[in-house]
Amino acid sequence: MFTRIDHVAFSVKDRQKSIDFYEKNFGFKKYFEHDVPGVPDLEKVVYLQLGDTVLEFEHWTHEKENKGYHFCIISDDFDSDYQKLKNAGIPVVTEPHIPEPRSPQEKSWKRVVFQGPDGEFIEFRG
Repeated sequence: MFTRIDHVAFSVKDRQKSIDFYEKNFGFKKYFEHDVPGVPDLEKVVYLQLGDTVLEFEHWTHEKENKGYHFCIISDDFDSDYQKLKNAGIPVVTEPHIPEPRSPQEKSWKRVVFQGPDGEFIEFRG
């Protein structure tokens, strides 16, 4: 019945800082931004895209805490991408390791988790 996740959403404290972070470090591109009439304290909603993956940033006028949010993207050059993000000073939450594969194509894939500017976790595998 369901085929894929359409988007992953989380709250951001500084909309432009988050847009810049994901565009610079992961290759996402902002493609849409809008106001949300009738929702108190929700200033803007922003959408960024990387291939078929969409992130939605909710920018609230008051601080809203993120707990447990993460998304995962696939890397076609794990070691290079890991080093680039580490050199950029992005905090590593879980060091690179080889998890148990969920499917045969994931055999020998590595996994790492970084932390974004609003405390969100950014996992990537490859």
